[in-house]
Amino acid sequence: MTITDDIVKSLRNPTPLYAVAGTADLAAEKLREVPALIEKIREQAPEHIEKIKGTDPKVVQDRVTAGAKDAQARLTETYRDIDLKAFREKPDFKKLGESVQDLALQGVGRATGYAVKAREAYDELAERGKGAVASWRGETADQVVEIAAAVEPDRPAQAAEPEPAPARKAPVRKTAPRKSVKSDTPAE
Repeated sequence: MTITDDIVKSLRNPTPLYAVAGTADLAAEKLREVPALIEKIREQAPEHIEKIKGTDPKVVQDRVTAGAKDAQARLTETYRDIDLKAFREKPDFKKLGESVQDLALQGVGRATGYAVKAREAYDELAERGKGAVASWRGETADQVVEIAAAVEPDRPAQAAEPEPAPARKAPVRKTAPRKSVKSDTPAE
C-alpha cells in the first residue's frame, strides 16, 4: 500500500473523532455533577475544618512516621532480590544480570498492562462517542455504520459480504502488420 493510501485510510477512519466526541460527552456528564459536589463540600466544610482544628499534631506525626516506615519496608522488599552485599564480596555477574533482567521484565509487563488499559479506555470512549454523535444527529448508529461502509467499502464490516468478481475482458486479437509493397517502377 502506498503512503497516500495509508493517509487516506487513516483520514476516513472515524474512530478518533468518535473518541473525541466520547471524551466531550463524558466531560459534559461530569460537569453536570459539579454543582452537587460543590454544594456537598459547602455543607461538609465546617465539620472538616473543626475536625482539623481538633486534631492532635502528635497523632498526625505518628501516622506520617508509620507511613514512612511502611514505604521503607516495601522498598527494601522490592530491592531485596538484588543482593549487593554478596556482589561486593564475590562478584556474581550472572546473578546480578538475572536480577536486573527480572526487574526489566516486570517493567515491561507493567507497561504492557497500562497499554492494554489505555486501549480499552480508548475503545470505550469511541463507543460512547459513536452513541453521542448518533444522538446529536438524531440518527441511529446503524445508519452511521452504513454510511461509513458506503464511503469505504473495503472496511472490515464489509468483509463478510462477498465482493463481485471483476468482469473479464475478451482477449485482444493482434493482427499481423501489413507489408508494404514497393514497386520498382516509378509511379506516374
